[in-house]
Amino acid sequence: MSPAMDAAEVRRRTRELLAAHPPATTGRTDFLKARFDAGLAWVHYPVGLGGLDAPRSLQQVADAELAAADAPDNDPRRIGIGLGMAAPTILGFGTDEQKRRFLRPLWVGEEVWCQLFSEPGAGSDLAALATRAVRDGTGDWIVDGQKVWTSSAHLARWAILIARTDPDLPKHRGISYFICDMTDPGVEVRPLRQITGEAEFNEVFLTGVRIPDSHRLGPVGEGWKVAQTTLMNERVSIGGSRVPREGGMIGPVAKTWRERPELRTPDTLQRLLALWVEAEVARLTGERLRQQLVAGQPGPEGSGMKLAFARLNQEISGLEVELLGDEGLLYSDWTMVRPELVDFTGRDAGYRYLRSKGNSIEGGTSEVLLNIVAERVLGLPAEPRNDKDVAWKDLSR
Repeated sequence: MSPAMDAAEVRRRTRELLAAHPPATTGRTDFLKARFDAGLAWVHYPVGLGGLDAPRSLQQVADAELAAADAPDNDPRRIGIGLGMAAPTILGFGTDEQKRRFLRPLWVGEEVWCQLFSEPGAGSDLAALATRAVRDGTGDWIVDGQKVWTSSAHLARWAILIARTDPDLPKHRGISYFICDMTDPGVEVRPLRQITGEAEFNEVFLTGVRIPDSHRLGPVGEGWKVAQTTLMNERVSIGGSRVPREGGMIGPVAKTWRERPELRTPDTLQRLLALWVEAEVARLTGERLRQQLVAGQPGPEGSGMKLAFARLNQEISGLEVELLGDEGLLYSDWTMVRPELVDFTGRDAGYRYLRSKGNSIEGGTSEVLLNIVAERVLGLPAEPRNDKDVAWKDLSR
């Protein structure tokens, strides 16, 4: 990090960017590319890769200047998997060529990413995955298998993929990590219609998909280690995103309480107060977690945040439906669509209630995250397992 890189210097560079590329007269994509090249995309990344080698905390300095100038953002909700999962993994394990090739179009939003991890038989026990990657005579990898619950697969240009490369090793040690081209003719994406009526998720079938070895992240057989970086960042991005007070799910129900006094009861008041306090505690804990990230990579604490996020969303949305009474049973639209993003607060109470049921599954089930918190945060004894040293091919499935 440059000793001269402080808030004043970041502010100066941001103003230089705005002067050279006025948001009012510069196309959105051109402005975002210029911002990346100026090192103001994610200031804690290396110079030349959208950053300034600056402390992560200085990002808010640049963001404030850009917001005041009404500069466009990169629509982070649409490209959240790329920003929150693919980018930190590529930065941590990618080659210089991979970083140069993928990070800029990822951040600008020109290329959407998805995550090919979960499988029908390997959801909570992700390391039991069966998708195979076999090297052919050219050095490329040929991938066959099925993935499921894949957000944005219908929009994605690239995917982060883990596949089994050595079935003779125990399940955690025979996995490798790849970047998969979603336009390969062997990739088939099918919609999965959810309880909301939408197909936000997908199942992905991989048949003879060819992946060059240059698109492997990390050494062969060490994909589980690489995947841990992805998963830790995923949980922070889901459970620890920055929100204002009364942001997120607590906002709509608090608004309804204030504006609809005829719906109030003593019981719902007590429950709302308790959930409001818990939501505020979670928000402040998330702020502390982001401050800890300044000093290094996310740890298992992110799993605790994601746990709280899922539980709070489900309890708050349940209270909102109950508070609304008969109105809470209405559902605005069951049309089958394949959305580009999830919008909790911009929809009705019925949608929030139904969609929040998935919060305890996506990004790691609450049961798995409880184990992570118990073992890695609280230091409790690990859960007994008899499959750690057994070759994957010998496991019963």
